[in-house]
Amino acid sequence: MIATSPLPADGDVVPEGTEWPGPDALVLLHRDLRAETDLGRLSRFADDRWDVDPAVFEEHISSRSLNFARVPAAFRQDTKHYFWQLLNHSSPGIMRRANGGRPAIATILSAFSPFKTFLVWLRRRGVTSFDQITPQLLDAYLIAVDGATIAMDRKYRRVSEVRRLWATRGVLPARMRMPATPPWGGADSREIFGRMRAERENRTPRIGELTMQHLLIWAVRFIEDFAPDILAAHAEYLELHSQDIEHRRRKEKVERSPQGEILRRMSAYLDQLRDHGGMLPGRAGDDGTLVIDWRHVARILSCADSIRKGPGARMAIDSGIPVADGAYLDPPITGRLDGRPWRQTRITYHEAPKLARLLSTACFIAVAYLSGARPGEVLNLHRGCVEYDKEGDLWLMRGLYFKNAVDSDGNKLPAGALRRDPWVIVEIVAQAINVLEKLHPHPLLFPSKIEPHHRRSSSTKRHGNARTDSSIALDLAAFVTWVNDECRRQGRTDHIPPEGDQRRLSASRFRRTLAWFIRRRPRGLVAASIQYGHVHTRLLQGYAGSYESGFPDEYAFEDWLYRIEILAEDAQALDEGEHVSGPASDAYRHRVHAATRQFAGHVLTSDRQALDLLGNPLLQIHHGNGMTCVLDPAQAACRLRGTIDDPLVTPDLDDCRPQCRCIARTDRDMQEVRQDYLDLVDITDDPLAPSIRHERELHELERLRRIITAHETEENDR
Repeated sequence: MIATSPLPADGDVVPEGTEWPGPDALVLLHRDLRAETDLGRLSRFADDRWDVDPAVFEEHISSRSLNFARVPAAFRQDTKHYFWQLLNHSSPGIMRRANGGRPAIATILSAFSPFKTFLVWLRRRGVTSFDQITPQLLDAYLIAVDGATIAMDRKYRRVSEVRRLWATRGVLPARMRMPATPPWGGADSREIFGRMRAERENRTPRIGELTMQHLLIWAVRFIEDFAPDILAAHAEYLELHSQDIEHRRRKEKVERSPQGEILRRMSAYLDQLRDHGGMLPGRAGDDGTLVIDWRHVARILSCADSIRKGPGARMAIDSGIPVADGAYLDPPITGRLDGRPWRQTRITYHEAPKLARLLSTACFIAVAYLSGARPGEVLNLHRGCVEYDKEGDLWLMRGLYFKNAVDSDGNKLPAGALRRDPWVIVEIVAQAINVLEKLHPHPLLFPSKIEPHHRRSSSTKRHGNARTDSSIALDLAAFVTWVNDECRRQGRTDHIPPEGDQRRLSASRFRRTLAWFIRRRPRGLVAASIQYGHVHTRLLQGYAGSYESGFPDEYAFEDWLYRIEILAEDAQALDEGEHVSGPASDAYRHRVHAATRQFAGHVLTSDRQALDLLGNPLLQIHHGNGMTCVLDPAQAACRLRGTIDDPLVTPDLDDCRPQCRCIARTDRDMQEVRQDYLDLVDITDDPLAPSIRHERELHELERLRRIITAHETEENDR
């Protein structure tokens, strides 16, 4: 039970409604806790290190704590009281632009370091309590922060934590309160620093095109081609490991086998090897020579590895059965790579768990990259999260989201919330999840340990059971290493190339990369006949495309960059005298010139701003095959993607109708039209073509000829 005192130690009056903790008060007294939390191990106020992990429900979050031993001694006690209020008061203080009155655990953790920096700065100037802070000191601190060689984001955080301390005045005693005047006259960070926060200056970079293509190709190979072999080998590995005598002794009392039973098992095992042309499991001895792997033989016979000293060992040695160079498992290799077995030998006992981890990583790549879900959302997926909607022919993936999951008061829901609408996914993602559900029995799809015999250590502080962001990054690196080693060994050229800047692969880079591919390579293949355009359709079918997913913002930024690049090319071409024909030629020229004046040099500060700007009619220019759509939804003849009144509606360029009034054709478009015309000339010269097809091709040839003639006539008349 909590130990509280009505007054702080020096007798200052605590404001009404504020609970003041005593030394034995629970640090997480008024926070929701994970069901498996050991209440006896919870941190107490008197502790210098506070473990807040029991209040963190995201399975993938790494262990973190608040270490007050690093706070200047003069401020330590008051800082603990301050953070205890942040953790436990229902509304410690309202921050500008905050959603709710109570900060989330993640917010409090991120606040600690910049707040400590402020305290260290104060202590060096002789300040020992919060009530000694003056406007003059704050001005000096602001100068120091502004002059620091740190990112703008960190500058914002440092001044924000000063504001947070001021905002809690109402729940703190007088001796812990900053002056009543708001810091820096109430000015926000944008006004203080004289420029906007560079939200995009450190934005997550996308993965290079070739790197991502090959990473995905190999992930799909694992899922579609290698998985059956790895699953079968891993299942046998688990069964054999369960027979390991050391493992069995940890779980139960192991009875001695009846006399002669081990010899009987050995005899049967050797007969089986002879009948099937098998080999005894081997390993390299201390001197490098090949010896029988008695530990593995013991697993197979379900006995102690002391068998190597008994008559059973002599029976095996004298059998004449050759010794293999490894402890090979029984399942044969059935998967193919370019028409040949993907490996020349069966999988060994020691390879099985490593390949299982690689298979799990391949599944993560497919799920995280192609679903558009955030990495944390993927790492928190559970078994049974996928279903097939026959009526809609849709694969659906259900799970939790944490970002922007809040209660009616705007406070973060620590356990997250189930998405109102599931993600709509492509079939390869559903296949990957099916593989994961066969790979292990854990409720989470991506547990930190795949094998159930890996028990959680009693000393482990972290409560989450899923892999962390950092462990996934290591897994991605291991996956790339394995692929590239295999490519070198087999003389293959489809290795996963490093990026020029040597950035580390991380899951946080997948969403931006997917948005880039969807926008720049819509006809690029994901797997088999699945194109990025198909992935885009699924993502934006009202599920992953909802704003709670955040993916529309990611795509909007890539779309904005692409349109601005194309706009610059269009403007340059017009300036160099490019001719434009077609019913929308005047509208095309107007939009290009007007958009160039309005958007040239425009700087975006957020993804959402890009989404808003994309609705501007001046940017509704979409280049297709041999034509350019100057979109006017009211006149468009194609099937629109979206509704007419949707500012973000786009044309279906694959459904372009020749009579549409939105068509313009630039000289660049005409190069494609002329090539199509020449190709058709060759085809129509075929005397053996069926008459119906021949007539259709002649009709198309005439249509293209008219387009070319009209373009050239208009150009000559200028």
